[in-house]
Parts: sequence; C-alpha cells; structure tokens
Amino acid sequence: MTSAHAEIPQNQHRTSGDFPAMQDLAQAVDSAFDQTLAALKHLVGIPGIAWTSFDPADLDRSAEEVAALVKDAGLEDVRILRCNKADGNPGGPAVVGRRPARDGKPTILLYAHHDVQPPGDRGLWNSEPFVAEERNGRLYGRGAADDKAGIMAHLAAYSAVSKVLGDEFGLGVTFFFEGEEEAGSPTFRTFLEEHRELLNSDVIVVADSSNWKVGVPALTTSLRGLVDGTFEVRVLEHAVHSGMFGGPVLDAPTLLSRLIATLHDDDGNVAVSGLVAKDDVAVDLTEAEYRADASVLDGVKLAGSGTIASRLWTKPALSIIGMDVPAVDVASNTLIPSARAKFSMRLAPGQDPDAAMEALKHHVESHAPFGATVTFTPGERGNAFATDTASSAAQVALWALGESWGVAPVEMGIGGSIPFIADLTEVYPDVQILVTGVEDPDSRAHSANESLHIGDFRHAVLAEALMLARLNAEGLG
Repeated sequence: MTSAHAEIPQNQHRTSGDFPAMQDLAQAVDSAFDQTLAALKHLVGIPGIAWTSFDPADLDRSAEEVAALVKDAGLEDVRILRCNKADGNPGGPAVVGRRPARDGKPTILLYAHHDVQPPGDRGLWNSEPFVAEERNGRLYGRGAADDKAGIMAHLAAYSAVSKVLGDEFGLGVTFFFEGEEEAGSPTFRTFLEEHRELLNSDVIVVADSSNWKVGVPALTTSLRGLVDGTFEVRVLEHAVHSGMFGGPVLDAPTLLSRLIATLHDDDGNVAVSGLVAKDDVAVDLTEAEYRADASVLDGVKLAGSGTIASRLWTKPALSIIGMDVPAVDVASNTLIPSARAKFSMRLAPGQDPDAAMEALKHHVESHAPFGATVTFTPGERGNAFATDTASSAAQVALWALGESWGVAPVEMGIGGSIPFIADLTEVYPDVQILVTGVEDPDSRAHSANESLHIGDFRHAVLAEALMLARLNAEGLG
C-alpha cells in the first residue's frame, strides 16, 4: 500500500560500510537480468491453473518447465512431487529442488507457487493474459507478479550468489514451488508431513506478498487469517408465479439481501460480535492514497472506523464474493425459492479461525429474515500470521531490502491471507519465516491486467541475493 515518505520510519537496519560482495552481486544480477526476464515471460505463457474446471495438462507442463529452470540453476536433486486430496484425487504438482548445507551452515527454504488464477473476463484485459507484454516499465500477464516472479526472483538470486561466491557458497538451499496455492493449497499440510525432512530448514522465505509502493520495499510482518463458506436462504419448496403468489411472501434473493445487510453496521464495520479487532498499526496511508490504490469511485464513502491501515491489517473484513441467483438475462417472472451467497472473512492477527467461523454461523442463523430457513456451510479456514522482526533472519532481510532499493524498508501488514503459513509454523515451530514479495499496489494480482514493475523486480532479486550471501557469511548467530 502506498504512503507518503514522511510516514515511513527511518531505516534502522542498515549496517555501515558495503557488504564485501555487494557490487559483484549487483553486477551478476544485472548481467543475467535479460535472461531472467525472458524466463519469466516464458512461464507467463503457461496457463497452469489448479482448479478442477481447467486442463490439468497445463499445470503439469508448468511444473515441468519450472523444474527445468531449477536444474538449469545448477541443482541436481530436483523432483516433481504431489499428494492426494481428501477425496483421493491428486493435488497440484510441486517442484522441490535441494542443495544440502555444508560446513554447518544453515538451510534456507525459498517458497513460491507456479499455479495462477484463472484469467476471468478476457474482455477486461488490455493484452492477452497468457502472453507476457512489456508496457511502460511493467510486465503484463497472468502470473507475471503472482507468483511466477517470485519463482524467478528466487532462482535469479541463487544463481547470482553461486556465480559470485563459487566454492565459498555453503548455505543449504531448498526450492519449494507449490502447484495449487491459488486453489487453496488443499494438500499442503499433507505434503509438509510426508516430506518433513526434505523441506526441513532454518529459515523460510515466502515470496508471495507486496512492497509498500513502487520504489519502497517492505517486509510483510502480519497477515490476516481467513474463513470462508456459504449460507443459503430458502422460503419456498419450489418456484411459483410472481404475479399469482407475490406479496404475502418475499422471494429468497430479497431475504438473502436483507440477511447480508446485517453483516455490517451503519459505519461499515463488521457487525459479527466476538471478533478480534485492533487499531495499533505503526504506519498508515491517507484516504486519497487508498482510494487511488483500490480504484474507489468518486463519491463512494469508505467503510469502517479507525486508521485505514488497521482496517486493512488488524481488523476483520467481511465480503460477499459470489451469489447463486438467476442471471438477469435468463430471469423469469417467478418467486425464487432459494438463493445462496459465498462469504470471505479476513481475520485479525490473534483471532482463532474456528471461533470466528462459529461467530459468523451464529450471526447468520440468528438473523434469519422473516423466519426463512438458513443453511450455513463452513468452508476453508486459515490462521493469521505475525513475525518477529527482531530475529536474525528478519534483520538481515530488512538490511538487504534497504541496500538494494537504497531507501528504508517498511515493516507492513497485509490485508490478505496466506493460510499455509500457519501449517509451516506448526510443522516447523522453530523456523524463522520471512514474507517478501515483488508486487506493488498496482500489480492487480487476481484481476485483469495483472502486472509486475520490472525495476522493482530487479531490486527484489538483488535484495534476496544480498540476504543469501550474508546468511552464508554470518549464519544466524
């Protein structure tokens, strides 16, 4: 999210003097950058989508191409692995490449995902979603930012460090490129448990987040949790003529709308009781900046109370992301017997997802309008995340971000959720987890015209190369 420079705390993480290999690393990153960008463009051209309604062959091809890139980076132990879902069907293909640590040095796991969101309405794109196109310093295409750029940032940083340090590079490195993140990571926990030793590490870098703004890097220090699901309103056993029977009974879409209206108070705050909400963020952004980032239309009043950053990071947010009602083009003059909505509720750090789901269920059932039958069906749930920025790995990461961009990094929250991070913390309780990213507020991940700022992508590669080199030199002491 954007913010004025005056609101960004001064960088306290940079060290005096240049890191010995800094200039060599920058040169190595730059000399290979055209090749890095070309590889990213090639990956963007593969529509690897993990949803069951899309061709799984494309997802398999995506994994194969990523595995080839990992091998090209010099790793010999490269595998394509998958686990079965709860229904017995195979999960998405993950690519794992491993280089063991030498001389007692720590191991770092570099995570990203190679699957992408569906393109959506192609008419909203200014260029073909699966053809990478450069315009005005940005690279457009589905997955250009989320998260194929994360894959290439990891690989390019590793290659630069390998080239510069040669035999002095003893850090253990494991690449873990998931193949079903955009489908909710249904086999992620099973995958971790089945391959616990293969993925065991001291530090995990998750390259799937955003920077503060173009030209200002950030380390993501908190993520909201998530619960989703559906609720259905039913008022009739079957549809009836709206003229013959309309009046004494309200149709299901109308009653569903009335139920949805109870989810927020008059100010737009989530009205479900018992949820954790805090207003204690260290940085903020102005209303004008948020409106520009989120493309809010003129005249639309912002919802909620407290700072904008707290509304984004440390308070719950509840959205209706889908509805099952007849489409306008096929609507008939009938009273609709049932209507269904899908909800997505983001949770503040410290909120138990099970308790949040139960609170929402109680709210929906207790606010059934006009005695309608309400059926609540819970879906996915994931914990929030907060990192310890005093850890040695976090301090190295903040230093590296500042050195690469040349400006102070921001310690920021993210309103989104990465539920699998909770699995990482449970399976590997002693690991230091860092959440970084290559996106910016205009990347439009999941939306039409997704894009990557090419200049910041180069900064992200160099920052990670600096981090790897420093961890190689100094460890985690």
